[in-house]
Amino acid sequence: MNKLIVSPSPHTHSGLSTAQCMYGVLIALIPTFLISIYFFGIDALLVTTTAVIACLLFEFLIQKYLLKKAPTLGDGTAILTGVLLAFNLPASIPLWIVVIGALFAIGVGKMAFGGLGNNIFNPALAGRIFLLISFPQQMTTWPTPAPWGASVDAVTGPTTLNILKRGNIEEIANIDVINTLIGNSGGSFGEVGAIALIIGFVYLLWRKIITWHIPVSIILTVFLFSFAVTIKEGLEYAIIFAELQIFSGGLLLGAIFMATDYVTSPMTRGGMILYGILIGIITVVIRLWGAYPEGMSFAIFIMNGATPLINKYMKPKRFGEVVKHG
Repeated sequence: MNKLIVSPSPHTHSGLSTAQCMYGVLIALIPTFLISIYFFGIDALLVTTTAVIACLLFEFLIQKYLLKKAPTLGDGTAILTGVLLAFNLPASIPLWIVVIGALFAIGVGKMAFGGLGNNIFNPALAGRIFLLISFPQQMTTWPTPAPWGASVDAVTGPTTLNILKRGNIEEIANIDVINTLIGNSGGSFGEVGAIALIIGFVYLLWRKIITWHIPVSIILTVFLFSFAVTIKEGLEYAIIFAELQIFSGGLLLGAIFMATDYVTSPMTRGGMILYGILIGIITVVIRLWGAYPEGMSFAIFIMNGATPLINKYMKPKRFGEVVKHG
């Protein structure tokens, strides 16, 4: 006898399992991972490995001994959380801080809400923000890229966003956009390679793991908003400034790999576009007028909390709905 399965929306199945989606995202992150190792050496590898192992360990221990559930490490979600958390950290950060971030990401960001599918906020994002608030010095000490594995502990420098924050026109005009595209710039080691991140975006679209709505709406909003507030300085400067806002910091990493999280983003296309626009606006506001040079993490975190409200008021039309006239 067939059983009737009742579950919350959305009900349409894409044919991809949770594990297939998670490992698909991990594949899309491989170009970024390779670039990070090239420019930040063994440190990037150590931070990523530590974050992944810690996330897997904490998820196993919490599921088995606290929640009394069978561990679900094979679905790839803990691995992806570890990779995304690592990619949001400086390559020179002490490994014990990475472990604390992994514990918060899995224990608080994910398992405290009931595990996969129940978390309100993106777990990796929650871990990153917790570390930024708890360890601001270590989280904002950016090593200078040192190609082919040279040590990155000894030299630190400003990121592109730090330069944009200062607003010095001559200094901004001298920034090499090519370096921000290939990853030869300071910042969290998983966010600096714009081209690698875009390659991952194309792969995710091809595999139909995500849609274009959230990333494109974020990117366009940030570009147009940044252009509008700097146009008074001249057209050429405004274009350069807006481009750098897109290609530097965590904009692409967040827009492509974190804002598109299935659980914490809206279900409808209209909701996704609104969600992306608001993330873009909040990001630029924080970057230009807030205390931090980067606002992407906070913007996604805030809009994660607003997702249930967006889903409530931006619902798809019901199938078979009767429309009354006159």
